[in-house]
Amino acid sequence: MGIGIGLFVLVMILIAPASRAFLVANVSASADWMAKWAPFSFILLALLLAAPVVGIYLMKTWPVHVEPENPMAKYRREAPVDDGD
Repeated sequence: MGIGIGLFVLVMILIAPASRAFLVANVSASADWMAKWAPFSFILLALLLAAPVVGIYLMKTWPVHVEPENPMAKYRREAPVDDGD
């Protein structure tokens, strides 16, 4: 459902010529900036693209939390069993 809503909003934004011109201008300005700052911009872009992948990897490989056992459990006395005699 979220993908459908997102695609609908994207189509509505791209229909309007003013918003399309704004998006094209921003993309071209970003491409010019990346060309001017070539090595640094590509390193920044690589970091931005790698960060979610590293985050997902960390979440998948993070150790499972094990609930510690109660240290006082071995000292707990059980209630005496009444035979009913």
